Amino acid sequence: MTLPGNLVPASRVSQPDQPAVARDAVTVVLLRDGAEGLEAFLLRRVKGMAFAGGMTVFPGGGVDQRDADTSVAWTGPPPRWWAEIFDVDEGTARAFVCAAVREMFEESGVLLAGPDATSVVADTSAFAKARQQLVDREISLAQFLAAESLVLRTDLLRPWANWVTPYEEPRRYDTRFFVAALPSGQKADGETTEASDAAWQTPAEAIEDAQEGRRMLMPPTWRTLDEVGALGSVEKVMAEERSVEKIIPKLIRDGDVIRVVFQ
Repeated sequence: MTLPGNLVPASRVSQPDQPAVARDAVTVVLLRDGAEGLEAFLLRRVKGMAFAGGMTVFPGGGVDQRDADTSVAWTGPPPRWWAEIFDVDEGTARAFVCAAVREMFEESGVLLAGPDATSVVADTSAFAKARQQLVDREISLAQFLAAESLVLRTDLLRPWANWVTPYEEPRRYDTRFFVAALPSGQKADGETTEASDAAWQTPAEAIEDAQEGRRMLMPPTWRTLDEVGALGSVEKVMAEERSVEKIIPKLIRDGDVIRVVFQ
């Protein structure tokens, strides 16, 4: 698949002798069934940010070493299941899942946790203080869940993909993509200092906005929107069985145009 060259700065085409190490990160494609069909929750990153400034993205971020805390009350597929999916050890897999839940809560206010293994909180506004403490790294996800007697609902997440930033980029991430459905009663607010705006859009609308210059999408975001949009509903997306393999896009010069190419 090839995406438009204007997604890539031409100054970054040459591959460095020593590519930057890709840091572990996570992204959650938060979905709901809207009046016009399947919708995804999207954030427009603040311009000037060191990575992906001005780009429209899904909630996500880096993995904190505390995300691997084994004291987290956990229900759903165990770490060993996620480890097999992402081809990592169990501790790393645990960190990925916890980071996904934490980052989505920090950036959207949506929390995949509940009082027990069969329920999920319907209103997260009572946790506003803890949400800010998580953002400020004053507390860990494990500490927050323990203080509120909440159980992490890993069964509400599904693995989707593993994208790695091209070798040519000076700042690189090895990002595991998850999908999740908006829990009943909860609202995604996008109240994060990292985003200038947030909105629910159908994948087709978001892609059209990118094609017409109203949004900027990175290749993984574009591709993922296309994939979930083709399935058409939250139920179908969550039921999709995925084989997760690393995808590392290549930057190819085609005359005066730089294209992003991947399988």
